[in-house]
Amino acid sequence: MEASCSLARIVNFAHLGLRILPKFLALSPDSLGKFRKVSPRMETEIVSPPLETETVVRNLPELPQDVLMEIFSLLEIPDLMRAASVSTSWHSAYTSLCNELELYKRPQTPCLLYTSESAGENVACLYSLAENRVYNLTLPDPPIRSRYLIGSSHGWLVTADDKSELHLINPITGQQIALPPVITIDYVEPIFDDAGTIVKYGLPEQVYCADSGSKLVDPKMLTYAPDELRDHLYVRAFIFPDPSAGSYIVVLIHGPEGELSFARIGDCKWTLLPPGWDYKQCIYMHDLLYAFTGTGRIDTFDLTGPTVTRNITIDEIDNYISWDMWYVVQAPCDGLLQVRRKIELIDAASEDLIAIKTRKILLYKVDMAAEELVEINGLQHHVLFLGCNQAQYLNAEEYPQLKENCVYFTDDEQHNWRYKPNPRDIGVLNLDDDSTEEIVSQLWCSWPSPIWITPSLTVMNLSLYE
Repeated sequence: MEASCSLARIVNFAHLGLRILPKFLALSPDSLGKFRKVSPRMETEIVSPPLETETVVRNLPELPQDVLMEIFSLLEIPDLMRAASVSTSWHSAYTSLCNELELYKRPQTPCLLYTSESAGENVACLYSLAENRVYNLTLPDPPIRSRYLIGSSHGWLVTADDKSELHLINPITGQQIALPPVITIDYVEPIFDDAGTIVKYGLPEQVYCADSGSKLVDPKMLTYAPDELRDHLYVRAFIFPDPSAGSYIVVLIHGPEGELSFARIGDCKWTLLPPGWDYKQCIYMHDLLYAFTGTGRIDTFDLTGPTVTRNITIDEIDNYISWDMWYVVQAPCDGLLQVRRKIELIDAASEDLIAIKTRKILLYKVDMAAEELVEINGLQHHVLFLGCNQAQYLNAEEYPQLKENCVYFTDDEQHNWRYKPNPRDIGVLNLDDDSTEEIVSQLWCSWPSPIWITPSLTVMNLSLYE
């Protein structure tokens, strides 16, 4: 009898908490600034909250920690962090949940990460689609506004600083990890001055013969200043879980001609994958890295063994058409989709600017057995997120704030990286009629190019790699 009463009490507490939390957390963004913040990097405007809020907090019952953790596990990360600032007991439940992330399985709605000159050099702005509001996150040096954003997945960004060095950073936790030095990427040659300081980098203009695909014996070398190398070296970066080590693998598509290199967290150098070039996209599934070239070839790599070999899974897709902007995404039932994005140049405010606009998006199922693409009509109850991020395919029924059969896109045109004033191509395209709409009415910045990121509380234990 006592046990059943205790259980009933916990259930009642849980229902009470679920009634209070939405009421408390659904207050306007400006109403929470008076409360202590869990993370000083997540900033909100400070104003006095309404009397109703103070009454709710003062009359809040003391819920058991396990019940609080159960309730908190249903919140998206921005709401979770705001809830943690309410009281000592709520903060304790938040901390326990962060230490036991296997209990926190709430699907997170992607956010748009960008910067703003008015916010500061080290501040990233996180626009939440779930809440239609912006959070300011203070990130560690080097300043985020001086970096390129070349990849995003699993809550982590891959950034290239103004010395062309790469870093992983989790904007939510603030953890930053240096990736192997740029001089460990094959084909990059450091050039030193008399004092032993790197002043330039050498990079071949071409490595492979376009006709035969064979390697050139004596390629022509071009030189770049440290802050210029990233314009010519980096194409795209991908972050994939590494179950064998409980960590992550970073795969890099880089110059001079779209080669592939990878590094595990803790590696001291990049490893060039076996001969292959003109890679455009990557995906990791069935414990294999799938790499897609601009000519329709699909190569696979097993990264788990002591040596890595390349296998050609599909030599050439019969009806393949090369587009400048296309993506590969894993769909349900382990299928692969190729997504093609049609853009066009539009009139810009100045002759010095390049303005592009997404006009149409086409979807194809990759038929591996027939080695061909099969066009499909729409996403039905799903949505896509495209850009420099790892493309995402989500079920709109699990994300009520998102619009089904729509594609959320950001600008990822590589050649725009070096043109800071260029207007960015960001919006939502409805596949029913190819209409587009803005994500927010004003897009505040063009540098670095905004990128999708799915918030995560993951922290890597770097002591494992020392």
